[in-house]
Amino acid sequence: MSEPRSPWRKLLLCAVPALVLLAACDGGAPKPEVKPVATYAPASWKDLPAVSDADLLAGFAAWRSACQRLANDAIWKAPCAAASTVDSTPQAVRGFLEAQLQVYGLRSAEKGAHGLITGYYEPVYRGSHTRSERDNVPVYGVPDDLVVVALDSLYPELKGKRLRGRVEGRTLKPYDDAATIARQGVNAPVVAWLSDPMDLQFLQIQGSGRIQLDDGEQLRIGYADQNGHPYKPVGRWLVEQGQLKKEEVSMGRIRDWAIANPQRVPELLASNPSYVFFSLRPSSNEGPRGSLNVPLTPGYSVAIDRKVIPLGSLLWLSTTRPDGSPVVRPVAAQDTGGAINGEVRADLFWGTGDAAGELAGNMKQEGQVWLLWPKGAALPQ
Repeated sequence: MSEPRSPWRKLLLCAVPALVLLAACDGGAPKPEVKPVATYAPASWKDLPAVSDADLLAGFAAWRSACQRLANDAIWKAPCAAASTVDSTPQAVRGFLEAQLQVYGLRSAEKGAHGLITGYYEPVYRGSHTRSERDNVPVYGVPDDLVVVALDSLYPELKGKRLRGRVEGRTLKPYDDAATIARQGVNAPVVAWLSDPMDLQFLQIQGSGRIQLDDGEQLRIGYADQNGHPYKPVGRWLVEQGQLKKEEVSMGRIRDWAIANPQRVPELLASNPSYVFFSLRPSSNEGPRGSLNVPLTPGYSVAIDRKVIPLGSLLWLSTTRPDGSPVVRPVAAQDTGGAINGEVRADLFWGTGDAAGELAGNMKQEGQVWLLWPKGAALPQ
């Protein structure tokens, strides 16, 4: 019977122009609705750049750490079962990979085999449990009135698509943008207080972080939900305003600009309408959990565009650090992010704290990515 579904169909048809405002993915800020057209070019193991034994073992261990989450996945169930018995030696790991997986080079229509490799990290910012004269920037939890509609529960062809908004009367309307939330607040619990609005912006970009309290304790927080508005990089706004050149944009330069121009910080932050809500997470020495809900491994976990690369995949990455030194290693696709879009695209997790942040903030490198895919399995659609 189609009648009970017709109001939702009408809502979707009316909301199509607003989908860019309302639709978001599970693991971070929303992504564009157009699926990149990726080419998976068959390759051989001999085509891959050489990797050290240490990087081979570390990358394999990072991927295998998610196998418990992939135990019921039709694609990865068999390879994960086989991986559980593999010895932690370079010879055993290479034998497993070549026996179980096929190599495919990722290609884009525009840039061929090369794409953009960036970095991210888990920041640590000073803050407190309670509001004070110093700490007066709220870190909000999920608002009581945020409504999330999983569209694929009604229309399977919209798999992974969600609407986020607020019900007013009988109408679902877009939720407040970041500027409105900063100006008016929101009906949500406050999980912590920060001293600098730029810390909150960078925390939202990274998707997780720690808050250093005066008594030495650290609060760990992670992504809980999002307001449904599209993510727009604040660095892009600075370029458009003629404040920075495109090649100069980094977290450090953005923060320097904010310190030098405090009166324009609200304008800068309003240029990104996306707003991320957080929840408290258990404190541990593990990395933060990504979209796959497993702890990220510094240097060996990446965020990807899951319209191209399914979560849980094993990849072979070839790129460089900002200083030009090579980074060649297998990495695990364990996270997603609103700015991670494209066929040859990855965001490498570098760890926690200032040193990782310095590296991540300057990481805008060219690179190549190969997909290591189970033999006989259909390629991603």
